[in-house]
Amino acid sequence: MKIIADSAIPFLEGVLDSWAEVRRLPGAVITAADVRDADALIIRTRTLCNAALLDGSRVGFIATATIGFDHIDLEYCRRRGIGVATAAGCNARGVLQWAGAVLHYLSREQGWSPAERTLGVVGVGHVGSLVSEYARRWGFRVVCCDPPREERERLGFLPLEQVAEQADLLTFHTPLDASTRGMGSAALFARMKPGAVVMNSSRGEVVDGQALLESGHPFVLDVWEHEPDIAPALLDRALLATPHIAGYTEQGKANATAAAVAAVARAFRLPLEGWYPPSVTPSRPRPISWEELGRTIRDAFDIEAESRYLKGHRGEFEQLRDHYPYRREYF
Repeated sequence: MKIIADSAIPFLEGVLDSWAEVRRLPGAVITAADVRDADALIIRTRTLCNAALLDGSRVGFIATATIGFDHIDLEYCRRRGIGVATAAGCNARGVLQWAGAVLHYLSREQGWSPAERTLGVVGVGHVGSLVSEYARRWGFRVVCCDPPREERERLGFLPLEQVAEQADLLTFHTPLDASTRGMGSAALFARMKPGAVVMNSSRGEVVDGQALLESGHPFVLDVWEHEPDIAPALLDRALLATPHIAGYTEQGKANATAAAVAAVARAFRLPLEGWYPPSVTPSRPRPISWEELGRTIRDAFDIEAESRYLKGHRGEFEQLRDHYPYRREYF
Protein backbone atom coordinates (compact mmCIF):
# COMPACT_ATOMS: atom_id res chain seq x y z
CA MET A 1 0.00 0.00 0.00
CA LYS A 2 1.28 3.48 -0.87
CA ILE A 3 0.12 6.85 0.47
CA ILE A 4 1.05 10.30 -0.78
CA ALA A 5 0.69 12.90 2.00
CA ASP A 6 1.09 16.65 2.13
CA SER A 7 4.30 17.30 4.05
CA ALA A 8 2.74 20.29 5.84
CA ILE A 9 0.16 18.13 7.64
CA PRO A 10 1.35 18.00 11.26
CA PHE A 11 1.52 15.02 13.64
CA LEU A 12 1.41 12.49 10.77
CA GLU A 13 5.06 11.44 10.80
CA GLY A 14 5.36 7.69 11.43
CA VAL A 15 1.68 7.09 12.16
CA LEU A 16 0.89 5.04 9.03
CA ASP A 17 4.35 3.76 8.20
CA SER A 18 3.83 0.30 9.71
CA TRP A 19 1.11 -0.43 7.16
CA ALA A 20 2.05 1.66 4.11
CA GLU A 21 4.83 3.30 2.21
CA VAL A 22 4.21 6.97 2.99
CA ARG A 23 5.74 9.62 0.77
CA ARG A 24 5.43 13.21 2.03
CA LEU A 25 5.53 16.05 -0.52
CA PRO A 26 4.61 19.75 -0.54
CA GLY A 27 0.92 19.82 -1.42
CA ALA A 28 1.18 22.41 -4.19
CA VAL A 29 3.71 20.36 -6.19
CA ILE A 30 2.14 16.88 -6.01
CA THR A 31 1.94 15.67 -9.62
CA ALA A 32 0.21 12.96 -11.62
CA ALA A 33 3.50 11.06 -11.73
CA ASP A 34 3.70 11.17 -7.91
CA VAL A 35 0.23 9.66 -7.41
CA ARG A 36 0.19 7.17 -10.28
CA ASP A 37 0.99 4.16 -8.09
CA ALA A 38 -0.57 5.52 -4.88
CA ASP A 39 -3.56 3.91 -3.20
CA ALA A 40 -4.52 6.92 -1.07
CA LEU A 41 -3.85 10.64 -0.75
CA ILE A 42 -3.82 12.67 2.46
CA ILE A 43 -3.95 16.31 1.38
CA ARG A 44 -4.83 19.91 2.15
CA THR A 45 -6.38 22.63 -0.01
CA ARG A 46 -3.25 23.20 -2.09
CA THR A 47 -3.59 19.85 -3.95
CA LEU A 48 -6.20 19.99 -6.72
CA CYS A 49 -7.68 16.52 -7.04
CA ASN A 50 -9.15 16.32 -10.52
CA ALA A 51 -8.73 14.44 -13.77
CA ALA A 52 -5.41 16.12 -14.48
CA LEU A 53 -3.95 14.68 -11.28
CA LEU A 54 -5.79 11.36 -11.00
CA ASP A 55 -6.34 10.00 -14.53
CA GLY A 56 -4.38 6.79 -14.96
CA SER A 57 -3.63 6.44 -11.24
CA ARG A 58 -4.73 3.68 -8.89
CA VAL A 59 -5.84 6.15 -6.20
CA GLY A 60 -8.93 4.79 -4.50
CA PHE A 61 -9.28 7.11 -1.54
CA ILE A 62 -8.65 10.78 -0.71
CA ALA A 63 -8.63 12.13 2.85
CA THR A 64 -8.38 15.91 3.09
CA ALA A 65 -7.27 17.31 6.44
CA THR A 66 -9.52 20.32 5.88
CA ILE A 67 -13.15 21.22 6.42
CA GLY A 68 -13.54 22.36 2.81
CA PHE A 69 -13.60 20.24 -0.33
CA ASP A 70 -13.60 22.76 -3.16
CA HIS A 71 -10.14 21.51 -4.20
CA ILE A 72 -11.59 18.07 -4.98
CA ASP A 73 -13.64 17.29 -8.08
CA LEU A 74 -16.31 15.27 -6.28
CA GLU A 75 -18.20 14.32 -9.45
CA TYR A 76 -15.02 12.96 -11.04
CA CYS A 77 -14.27 10.98 -7.87
CA ARG A 78 -17.81 9.62 -7.81
CA ARG A 79 -17.51 8.42 -11.40
CA ARG A 80 -14.16 6.82 -10.71
CA GLY A 81 -15.30 5.21 -7.44
CA ILE A 82 -12.74 7.17 -5.42
CA GLY A 83 -13.76 7.61 -1.80
CA VAL A 84 -13.44 11.09 -0.30
CA ALA A 85 -13.41 12.12 3.36
CA THR A 86 -13.11 15.60 4.88
CA ALA A 87 -12.30 16.71 8.41
CA ALA A 88 -15.57 18.60 8.85
CA GLY A 89 -15.69 20.66 12.03
CA CYS A 90 -12.07 20.00 12.94
CA ASN A 91 -11.08 23.64 13.34
CA ALA A 92 -14.39 25.20 14.37
CA ARG A 93 -13.12 26.44 17.72
CA GLY A 94 -10.02 27.88 16.14
CA VAL A 95 -12.17 29.96 13.78
CA LEU A 96 -14.35 30.92 16.76
CA GLN A 97 -11.18 32.23 18.43
CA TRP A 98 -10.35 34.24 15.29
CA ALA A 99 -13.88 35.69 15.21
CA GLY A 100 -13.69 36.57 18.91
CA ALA A 101 -10.36 38.32 18.39
CA VAL A 102 -11.77 40.29 15.45
CA LEU A 103 -14.94 41.32 17.28
CA HIS A 104 -13.07 42.45 20.38
CA TYR A 105 -10.59 44.43 18.28
CA LEU A 106 -13.42 46.17 16.42
CA SER A 107 -15.21 46.90 19.69
CA ARG A 108 -12.11 48.58 21.12
CA GLU A 109 -11.22 50.49 17.97
CA GLN A 110 -14.74 51.62 17.05
CA GLY A 111 -16.01 52.20 20.58
CA TRP A 112 -19.09 49.99 20.81
CA SER A 113 -20.36 47.18 23.05
CA PRO A 114 -21.95 43.93 21.82
CA ALA A 115 -25.43 45.03 22.93
CA GLU A 116 -25.18 47.84 20.40
CA ARG A 117 -24.45 45.64 17.42
CA THR A 118 -26.20 43.06 15.21
CA LEU A 119 -23.99 40.26 13.92
CA GLY A 120 -25.07 38.57 10.71
CA VAL A 121 -23.82 34.99 10.37
CA VAL A 122 -23.87 33.50 6.86
CA GLY A 123 -23.53 29.73 7.05
CA VAL A 124 -24.58 28.04 10.29
CA GLY A 125 -22.64 24.78 10.17
CA HIS A 126 -19.90 23.66 12.53
CA VAL A 127 -18.24 27.09 12.63
CA GLY A 128 -21.18 29.43 12.15
CA SER A 129 -23.24 27.73 14.84
CA LEU A 130 -20.41 28.22 17.37
CA VAL A 131 -19.90 31.84 16.36
CA SER A 132 -23.61 32.59 16.70
CA GLU A 133 -23.84 30.76 20.06
CA TYR A 134 -20.92 32.62 21.63
CA ALA A 135 -21.89 35.97 20.08
CA ARG A 136 -25.32 35.74 21.70
CA ARG A 137 -23.65 35.02 25.06
CA TRP A 138 -21.44 38.06 24.55
CA GLY A 139 -24.52 40.22 24.05
CA PHE A 140 -24.80 40.62 20.29
CA ARG A 141 -28.11 40.45 18.52
CA VAL A 142 -27.52 37.64 16.01
CA VAL A 143 -29.32 37.00 12.72
CA CYS A 144 -28.48 33.96 10.62
CA CYS A 145 -28.68 32.79 7.01
CA ASP A 146 -28.33 29.17 5.95
CA PRO A 147 -30.79 28.26 3.17
CA PRO A 148 -30.09 24.48 3.11
CA ARG A 149 -30.54 24.17 6.88
CA GLU A 150 -33.62 26.43 6.83
CA GLU A 151 -35.21 24.25 4.15
CA ARG A 152 -34.51 21.08 6.16
CA GLU A 153 -35.10 22.28 9.70
CA ARG A 154 -37.24 25.45 9.61
CA LEU A 155 -35.16 27.25 12.25
CA GLY A 156 -36.24 30.79 11.46
CA PHE A 157 -33.10 31.74 9.57
CA LEU A 158 -33.46 34.73 7.24
CA PRO A 159 -32.71 35.18 3.54
CA LEU A 160 -29.22 36.50 2.82
CA GLU A 161 -30.48 39.90 1.73
CA GLN A 162 -32.35 40.47 5.00
CA VAL A 163 -29.36 39.45 7.08
CA ALA A 164 -27.16 41.87 5.12
CA GLU A 165 -29.63 44.71 5.63
CA GLN A 166 -29.79 44.19 9.39
CA ALA A 167 -26.15 43.44 10.17
CA ASP A 168 -23.58 45.85 11.56
CA LEU A 169 -21.06 43.05 11.11
CA LEU A 170 -21.49 40.34 8.47
CA THR A 171 -19.37 37.19 8.82
CA PHE A 172 -19.15 34.39 6.24
CA HIS A 173 -18.79 30.73 7.30
CA THR A 174 -19.91 28.83 4.21
CA PRO A 175 -18.29 26.13 2.10
CA LEU A 176 -17.32 27.13 -1.43
CA ASP A 177 -19.59 25.68 -4.11
CA ALA A 178 -21.66 26.93 -7.02
CA SER A 179 -24.26 28.43 -4.67
CA THR A 180 -21.78 30.40 -2.54
CA ARG A 181 -19.11 31.49 -5.02
CA GLY A 182 -19.28 35.27 -5.20
CA MET A 183 -22.26 35.53 -2.82
CA GLY A 184 -20.48 38.50 -1.26
CA SER A 185 -21.33 40.63 -4.28
CA ALA A 186 -21.77 44.28 -5.20
CA ALA A 187 -25.53 43.83 -4.98
CA LEU A 188 -25.27 42.37 -1.49
CA PHE A 189 -22.88 45.05 -0.23
CA ALA A 190 -25.22 47.76 -1.57
CA ARG A 191 -27.92 46.48 0.81
CA MET A 192 -25.72 46.84 3.89
CA LYS A 193 -25.72 49.76 6.30
CA PRO A 194 -23.06 52.40 5.70
CA GLY A 195 -19.96 51.43 7.67
CA ALA A 196 -21.06 47.82 8.25
CA VAL A 197 -18.05 45.50 8.48
CA VAL A 198 -17.55 42.41 6.30
CA MET A 199 -15.63 39.45 7.79
CA ASN A 200 -14.60 36.40 5.77
CA SER A 201 -12.87 33.31 7.14
CA SER A 202 -14.56 30.73 4.89
CA ARG A 203 -13.06 30.67 1.38
CA GLY A 204 -11.69 33.62 -0.53
CA GLU A 205 -13.93 33.16 -3.55
CA VAL A 206 -17.07 33.44 -1.45
CA VAL A 207 -16.52 37.22 -1.52
CA ASP A 208 -15.90 39.23 -4.69
CA GLY A 209 -12.81 41.18 -3.67
CA GLN A 210 -13.14 43.92 -6.26
CA ALA A 211 -16.79 44.47 -5.35
CA LEU A 212 -15.78 44.63 -1.69
CA LEU A 213 -13.17 47.29 -2.43
CA GLU A 214 -15.60 49.34 -4.50
CA SER A 215 -18.35 49.08 -1.87
CA GLY A 216 -16.46 51.20 0.62
CA HIS A 217 -17.34 48.82 3.46
CA PRO A 218 -14.59 48.16 6.00
CA PHE A 219 -13.53 44.52 6.08
CA VAL A 220 -11.47 41.86 7.83
CA LEU A 221 -10.15 38.93 5.79
CA ASP A 222 -8.47 35.65 6.61
CA VAL A 223 -9.13 34.12 3.18
CA TRP A 224 -8.44 35.65 -0.21
CA GLU A 225 -9.15 35.13 -3.86
CA HIS A 226 -6.23 33.61 -5.79
CA GLU A 227 -4.20 32.57 -2.75
CA PRO A 228 -1.29 32.85 -2.27
CA ASP A 229 -1.21 35.73 -4.79
CA ILE A 230 -3.45 38.08 -2.86
CA ALA A 231 -4.50 41.50 -4.14
CA PRO A 232 -2.33 44.31 -2.71
CA ALA A 233 -5.28 46.73 -2.61
CA LEU A 234 -7.36 44.33 -0.50
CA LEU A 235 -4.45 43.72 1.86
CA ASP A 236 -3.77 47.43 2.26
CA ARG A 237 -7.41 48.33 2.92
CA ALA A 238 -8.23 45.49 5.33
CA LEU A 239 -8.78 46.51 8.95
CA LEU A 240 -7.17 43.20 9.87
CA ALA A 241 -5.57 40.68 7.53
CA THR A 242 -4.41 37.14 8.29
CA PRO A 243 -2.98 34.47 5.95
CA HIS A 244 -5.73 31.80 5.98
CA ILE A 245 -4.90 30.72 9.53
CA ALA A 246 -8.19 31.37 11.34
CA GLY A 247 -8.51 27.70 12.24
CA TYR A 248 -4.81 27.10 12.90
CA THR A 249 -4.87 25.94 16.50
CA GLU A 250 -2.93 23.00 17.83
CA GLN A 251 -6.15 21.17 18.64
CA GLY A 252 -7.72 22.02 15.28
CA LYS A 253 -4.72 20.64 13.40
CA ALA A 254 -4.64 17.55 15.62
CA ASN A 255 -8.36 17.01 14.98
CA ALA A 256 -7.82 17.31 11.22
CA THR A 257 -4.95 14.84 11.13
CA ALA A 258 -6.80 12.42 13.40
CA ALA A 259 -9.86 12.60 11.13
CA ALA A 260 -7.73 11.88 8.05
CA VAL A 261 -6.01 8.95 9.75
CA ALA A 262 -9.36 7.55 10.90
CA ALA A 263 -10.80 7.85 7.39
CA VAL A 264 -7.84 6.00 5.84
CA ALA A 265 -8.02 3.39 8.61
CA ARG A 266 -11.69 2.73 7.86
CA ALA A 267 -11.13 2.60 4.11
CA PHE A 268 -8.24 0.13 4.32
CA ARG A 269 -9.13 -1.67 7.56
CA LEU A 270 -6.13 -0.48 9.53
CA PRO A 271 -6.14 -0.68 13.35
CA LEU A 272 -5.88 3.08 13.84
CA GLU A 273 -9.39 4.37 14.46
CA GLY A 274 -9.42 6.46 17.62
CA TRP A 275 -5.81 7.56 17.18
CA TYR A 276 -5.07 11.11 18.33
CA PRO A 277 -1.70 12.88 18.48
CA PRO A 278 -0.32 11.97 21.93
CA SER A 279 1.52 15.29 22.24
CA VAL A 280 -1.70 17.33 22.04
CA THR A 281 -4.17 17.96 24.84
CA PRO A 282 -7.68 17.93 23.34
CA SER A 283 -9.75 21.10 23.57
CA ARG A 284 -11.93 21.60 26.64
CA PRO A 285 -14.83 23.80 25.49
CA ARG A 286 -16.28 26.22 28.01
CA PRO A 287 -18.25 29.46 28.07
CA ILE A 288 -16.23 32.68 28.20
CA SER A 289 -17.57 36.11 29.03
CA TRP A 290 -16.96 39.16 26.86
CA GLU A 291 -14.96 40.67 29.72
CA GLU A 292 -12.73 37.60 30.10
CA LEU A 293 -12.28 37.45 26.34
CA GLY A 294 -11.03 41.03 26.44
CA ARG A 295 -8.54 40.24 29.21
CA THR A 296 -7.12 37.12 27.57
CA ILE A 297 -7.46 37.11 23.79
CA ARG A 298 -4.39 39.17 22.94
CA ASP A 299 -2.15 36.86 24.96
CA ALA A 300 -3.60 33.85 23.13
CA PHE A 301 -3.86 35.43 19.68
CA ASP A 302 -2.32 38.81 18.91
CA ILE A 303 -4.26 39.33 15.71
CA GLU A 304 -3.10 42.93 15.38
CA ALA A 305 0.56 41.91 15.33
CA GLU A 306 -0.11 39.11 12.85
CA SER A 307 -2.00 41.53 10.60
CA ARG A 308 0.82 44.07 10.68
CA TYR A 309 3.33 41.41 9.72
CA LEU A 310 1.31 40.12 6.77
CA LYS A 311 0.74 43.65 5.50
CA GLY A 312 4.49 44.18 5.49
CA HIS A 313 5.38 40.78 4.03
CA ARG A 314 2.72 39.96 1.43
CA GLY A 315 5.12 37.70 -0.48
CA GLU A 316 5.45 35.40 2.53
CA PHE A 317 1.78 34.37 2.55
CA GLU A 318 2.41 30.68 1.90
CA GLN A 319 5.39 30.47 4.23
CA LEU A 320 3.36 32.07 7.01
CA ARG A 321 0.65 29.43 6.54
CA ASP A 322 3.02 26.49 6.36
CA HIS A 323 5.12 27.54 9.37
CA TYR A 324 2.46 29.10 11.54
CA PRO A 325 2.97 28.63 15.32
CA TYR A 326 -0.31 26.96 16.21
CA ARG A 327 -2.42 28.72 18.82
CA ARG A 328 -4.01 26.89 21.73
CA GLU A 329 -7.77 26.70 22.20
CA TYR A 330 -8.93 27.81 25.62
CA PHE A 331 -12.71 28.19 25.19
